[in-house]
Amino acid sequence: MSEMRANRVAEQMKKELGDLITRKIKDPRVGFVTITDVEVTGDLQQATVFLTILGDKQEQQDTLDGLSKAKGFIRSEIGHRIRLRKTPELFFKIDETIETGNRIEKLLRDLNQSDH
Repeated sequence: MSEMRANRVAEQMKKELGDLITRKIKDPRVGFVTITDVEVTGDLQQATVFLTILGDKQEQQDTLDGLSKAKGFIRSEIGHRIRLRKTPELFFKIDETIETGNRIEKLLRDLNQSDH
């Protein structure tokens, strides 16, 4: 399977997942979620969905629990929306790059202020 195809599938999944989570998931545990990236393996068997969740650690965990519970529904909906022979297995993971970037930015700002 070509890497280009895996990237195309990942981009399509990212778009569809964003729509699905905001419009179709009715679980009250699922809060405000943004899909930041989707990585699909070359054989299209697995997809890791990176997301940012608005809220504290408990709200993030509740949202992950809600999404895990709805994983079967989400996967079947993705299968209907994207014509694939086999829909990838989904793994949800919190994207911490924004948090890390904010922490680095704060450290640099503090360092810059201490120099003045």
